[in-house]
Amino acid sequence: MPKKKAATIFNYLFFVVFLIINFFIFIGELTKNIVLLPYKLFIFLYKKLKKLFKKIYRIRIKFGKKIKKTPKIKKKILRFKLPRIKIANIFDSVSLKVRYFFLGFLVCLVLFSSYQVYIFAKNLPSPNNIGKYNYPLSTHIYDRNGKLLYEIYREQNRTPIKLKDLPAYVYQSTIAIEDKDFYHHQGVSLISGIFRALKETLVKKSLQGGSTLTQQLVKSALLTPERTIERKIKEIVLALWTEKLYTKDQILEMYLNQVPYGGSAYGIEEAAKTYFNKQAKDLTLEEAVVLAGLPQAPSLYSPHVNPEYALQRRNDVIAKMYEQKYITKEQKNELLSKTTIDVMPLKTTIKAPHFVFYVKSQLENRYGISQVEEGGLKVTTTLDLDVQEKAETILKEELEKIKNLNVSNGAILVTRPSTGEILAMVGSVNYFEAPSGAFNVTTALRQPGSSIKPLLYALALNKDYTAASIIDDSPIVFQIPGAETYRPVNYDGKFHGKIPLRYALANSFNIPAVKTINTLGVSNFVSFAERMGISTWGNSSRFGLSLALGGGEVTMLDMAKSFGVFANLGYRVSSSSFLKIQNASGLSIFDINPEKFKVTDEGVAYIISDILADNFARQMAFGARSSLEIPGYKVAVKTGTTNDKKDNWTIGYTPDFLVVVWVGNNDNTPMNPYLTSGITGAAPIWNRVMTELLKNYSKQNTWFSQPGNLTEKTCYFGKKEYFIKGTENKTNCQESLFSPSPTPTP
Repeated sequence: MPKKKAATIFNYLFFVVFLIINFFIFIGELTKNIVLLPYKLFIFLYKKLKKLFKKIYRIRIKFGKKIKKTPKIKKKILRFKLPRIKIANIFDSVSLKVRYFFLGFLVCLVLFSSYQVYIFAKNLPSPNNIGKYNYPLSTHIYDRNGKLLYEIYREQNRTPIKLKDLPAYVYQSTIAIEDKDFYHHQGVSLISGIFRALKETLVKKSLQGGSTLTQQLVKSALLTPERTIERKIKEIVLALWTEKLYTKDQILEMYLNQVPYGGSAYGIEEAAKTYFNKQAKDLTLEEAVVLAGLPQAPSLYSPHVNPEYALQRRNDVIAKMYEQKYITKEQKNELLSKTTIDVMPLKTTIKAPHFVFYVKSQLENRYGISQVEEGGLKVTTTLDLDVQEKAETILKEELEKIKNLNVSNGAILVTRPSTGEILAMVGSVNYFEAPSGAFNVTTALRQPGSSIKPLLYALALNKDYTAASIIDDSPIVFQIPGAETYRPVNYDGKFHGKIPLRYALANSFNIPAVKTINTLGVSNFVSFAERMGISTWGNSSRFGLSLALGGGEVTMLDMAKSFGVFANLGYRVSSSSFLKIQNASGLSIFDINPEKFKVTDEGVAYIISDILADNFARQMAFGARSSLEIPGYKVAVKTGTTNDKKDNWTIGYTPDFLVVVWVGNNDNTPMNPYLTSGITGAAPIWNRVMTELLKNYSKQNTWFSQPGNLTEKTCYFGKKEYFIKGTENKTNCQESLFSPSPTPTP
């Protein structure tokens, strides 16, 4: 090292040491002055007081008032001599600066130690938080009738219980094996605890902790599991503190709600469900002794992982309970005679999985992931599990019938239009089937095909069209600048001449729909569809005339919302999956309150519904008897199939229920070309689901009340047609304008 650089380093070190020494000297001198300041002040006051007494004494003598007896306090003041304090007396053999250095060092050491104690105490969590859900609680998701669908938790699955609701042997078994002196110590039992731990570990060669139940509680609830002296000190301090705040029974209850029992089960309630599929209050003595042995080492003593160790641990608990007179000898022998432990196999139970995880996502967006996974919410959803399970069964059975048509998947969505409540959501035929069963089609983007046409014709009725307006179903070619010419064709490959709007929609003819959107404008249709509930289209410039035939992707949820506008006579109601949400304290933080927004005329909505329920009008395409008709009921329904046979829809509704059905393949593989008009694929599924709802869940065969702004007029085939008042004379209902084929195309 160069001499110059070494000299520089030495100079810096000398300077730092010089500063430290002088800092301690300064602190020492400052301390001396601070300590002597009260003493000097006392001397000053004493001298003034003594002087005052002398003056009073002289004045009394001067005026001839003899004082026979001097007051004791005055004598003490006059005779008192102040001690002489000298720091030099402490270290006579050293210089004054050295004395100040040592004094400053000691003061700094005391101040630093005091600060560390303050930081230690400040960082201690308060035991007040143990009883206030400071630990993670599971969120429970129920159907509308209180049936449990799923429990959401992060690592720790926990449900609190009350000690008074448990059989005595449940907590007695825990006390017996973990802390027999629980009701006698003050939170810490150093001698007996350590002795017990050594005895169990060395003599019996079994794992045994030296902590009391109170220490285990604060360790589990408030501290980390690290094994350090600092954590142990914290544990002892908090245990003593906890005992001052709570009764023994409160501590025991919190312990049973807090400690781990293996896997994700935390607390005795979840442990009872996990191992015995029952509530803790229903545990038998035989089951209770098994659970009591788990918290000390849940993995080691798990009956799922180490049944032999679990049996040995169970026997230890039984022996301890007998020793402490919690059970009789007969009970002990009976329990020990069982040489196996019967527990439930590990499994994850979930009902309506697509809906549950849809709900979970909504909850996280509303309250955050932490609150959902640890906040102990009680969520009552809109789902009806009976309807859900029936829909699941129907979907499986019907898809099995059309496997030959290359249809591998389907989805069903059932809602209540008036409130937007989701009653059933079957996102795929089998959630647990690999590789894509978990894919939720109800929230996925799919092309709607002709099922979008009711929205287009609703816009037309809001403009200059009526249900009797004639549209020419004849060949046409659209010349689009910068793009290929567009020549729409009908599903049946035929042309049907001049037909009324009612028949164009009912039979789902393509050419009239394309001509209609060309007249109304694509951007106008996009804007109207967004108001109706379609949220996936965005910028209208990316669409062309094929949007009238389902060229824009949508979700089943959006289609349910949009068709719900017709069912609500012009009002849009957002989909809802919650009826009520309660926090961990049982307070309601959400109650369903459906908001309605008027987006179209009530008369228009009624006319569209009447067209979609007109079985006579749709005979040209679907025949007189099809899966779209439910005998004895009037139901509005529309099918949709994309040209490439990738998506097949049926959507239908009454005032009470709305059912959306989709079939296809998740990977967009085309279905068999012989699948026609929704009748072969989605319609039979829709028919069975809607029939189930109408027969078993609908109070009566209801239909919509005719709005007051409608009027009737006899039109084609002598049938009455509905018109918005003031538009009935816009159309000349001459039958010569409309001559449908006498033999409808199936």
